[in-house]
Amino acid sequence: MKDYQAQDIRNVVIAGHGGRGKTTLAEAMLFLSGATDRLGKVADGNTVMDYDPEEKKRKISVSSAVAPLEWRDVKINLIDTPGFFDFAGGLYEGVRAADCLLVVLAAGSGFDVGAEKAVKAAKSRSLAKIFAVTKCDAENTNFYKTIDALKERYGTVICPVVVPHYENGKVVSYVNFLQDKAFVYQDGKAQETAIPENDTISELHAAFTEAVASADEELMMKFFEEEPFTHDEIVKGLKTGVKEGLIIPVYACSGQTLEGVDLILNALRKYAPSPADLKESGVDADGEPVEIDCDASANTAAICFKTVADPFVGKMSYFKVASGELKADGNYINARTGDAVRLGKLVSVKGGKTEDTAKITAGDIGVITKLEGFKTGDTLCDAKKPVTIDGIDFPAPCLSMAVKVQKKGDEEKVATGLKKLSHEDPSIKTYIDEETREQIVAGQGEQHLDVVVSKLKTKFGVSVDLEVPKVPYRETIRKTVSKQGRHKKQSGGHGQFGDVWIRFEPIVGDGFEFAEEVVGGAVPKNFFPAVEKGLRESIARGMIAGYPMVGIKATLYDGSYHPVDSSEMAFKTAAQLALKAAIPEAKPTILEPIATVKVLLPDENLGDIMGDITKRRGRVLGMGPAEDPKMQELTAEVPMANMGDFSTVLRSVTAGRGSYTSEFCRYEDAPAEVAEKVIADAKAAAES
Repeated sequence: MKDYQAQDIRNVVIAGHGGRGKTTLAEAMLFLSGATDRLGKVADGNTVMDYDPEEKKRKISVSSAVAPLEWRDVKINLIDTPGFFDFAGGLYEGVRAADCLLVVLAAGSGFDVGAEKAVKAAKSRSLAKIFAVTKCDAENTNFYKTIDALKERYGTVICPVVVPHYENGKVVSYVNFLQDKAFVYQDGKAQETAIPENDTISELHAAFTEAVASADEELMMKFFEEEPFTHDEIVKGLKTGVKEGLIIPVYACSGQTLEGVDLILNALRKYAPSPADLKESGVDADGEPVEIDCDASANTAAICFKTVADPFVGKMSYFKVASGELKADGNYINARTGDAVRLGKLVSVKGGKTEDTAKITAGDIGVITKLEGFKTGDTLCDAKKPVTIDGIDFPAPCLSMAVKVQKKGDEEKVATGLKKLSHEDPSIKTYIDEETREQIVAGQGEQHLDVVVSKLKTKFGVSVDLEVPKVPYRETIRKTVSKQGRHKKQSGGHGQFGDVWIRFEPIVGDGFEFAEEVVGGAVPKNFFPAVEKGLRESIARGMIAGYPMVGIKATLYDGSYHPVDSSEMAFKTAAQLALKAAIPEAKPTILEPIATVKVLLPDENLGDIMGDITKRRGRVLGMGPAEDPKMQELTAEVPMANMGDFSTVLRSVTAGRGSYTSEFCRYEDAPAEVAEKVIADAKAAAES
């Protein structure tokens, strides 16, 4: 493929709801442009974009994929993204690298949740939007139902450019208002036909004309005077309107049969913004905001928007070059660390295939192999003029599970594999819970974590199971008790002797306090630290279910010692015996962690989610309107032990629109039945 300048490049992210035909449309574009010599099919597992073994196995996209094509002297970098919410990280990667959003809907469907999320993700970068309504030729579908849903949501901003003409429920032609022509298709090839005359087509043409006019004052004047627009004026109006977000063109098509796909490619070529039309934002070395022009002759700055741990090629870092050029012999640094970097091989990618390239120029997308020290969101820039480009805000994980290795000794391999997978997909978080000592992996949902488990096996050769993480309960006491701890042992030579009286009492807070009120030297001062150490060790392990004890004050007030046999070890043991004797009489109880949960959800689902929270023993604290007028924010306190499947329920009830955050709030007494179960489970675990 020849080199292209920024003004002749289009970076397009393809997004939308799962199962709407995004990958099929991308394959149609690649085939029609000659970038591929066959039309891949998702069902057959032979598409360019779904090249990962997991994608072939599941017949869905699980990560973003890049493939370039050439169309009438313009290079279009297609970025296909997953539509299923569990793999939302791929959408954010694609949006960060793109300059235009192609939202795919299926004829007959409304404005899907996946489309909503795609538009919302692109909003932060103010990306231009084009809607492609595919599957128009499928049975029992109705393009006009979808266009009505779009009009209901966006009003006159919707600009129908290509619409299907139906006869007896089947598409017989596609009407292109931009060219004022109609086409029939045979094997993807268009042939002009007569424009059908009916009220529906006339109404859509009027909507098209009004939308185009709204993007330009001169065109609006001509519109009011009912003067016809020239083709060049329409193209100008579309280009301006799309770039500034004043209009959203809608194209009918069928990726499966290639119908109308050429018209979408024409649209991307003619009025999708190029990188040269836009500016990247970031900060300079002094932390001051800067705007970066897409200029090949300027200092180099490029953002890493995706990382892949390829088992054959090695680490692959995907970059979009904001300015300058990336060359193998360039003098670059990592803006995050300030470290100088040596570039590996530069390659262009087409799905899972690579091709060596000498450089990656401003506005274009490419890959650097084996680039160490880089992670997704980092900026590669000229050492002479450091700059940090705005990174990527990935969605926070909403489902956490504990990782259990199937084969003892694989723990290190699992940790290494999880670390690499989290670099590859930053929407995955992995860490060791310091309290429970469990390896935790957190992701966007059950399917997401299932893919993590599968990749651990195929890429790193380790098998694991996922379990519900242990809940970090606490233990405390509710009554003041004084007890003696006496340790005496004689076994030849020096014996062991330690004798203490300790008062244990509950206090406010989650700490442990140690005090002494010994008089008359009943216990020498040099043994006080040993007494405290013995208590702290026992309290850390708990006394009724093995959980740390909190909210306790221990006061050493009496005891006795032997001038020869007493030792620090003896007094440490005596203190532990005193604690063990005191706990059964001190009204011990289990404390459960409570989380503050903030839920963002549609108005109509508020009652269902409030009911679900109540079933989880949660308490609703309040609710109110969110930033989005159609959404509500619900705040509640819920026991953390009961939040396990909340993300799944929320997604099901709200059809994927809902989201939530959870933050530890405090500990409080667990109900008797909960405490009994926790203690019983702890005993069973100890016995096994």
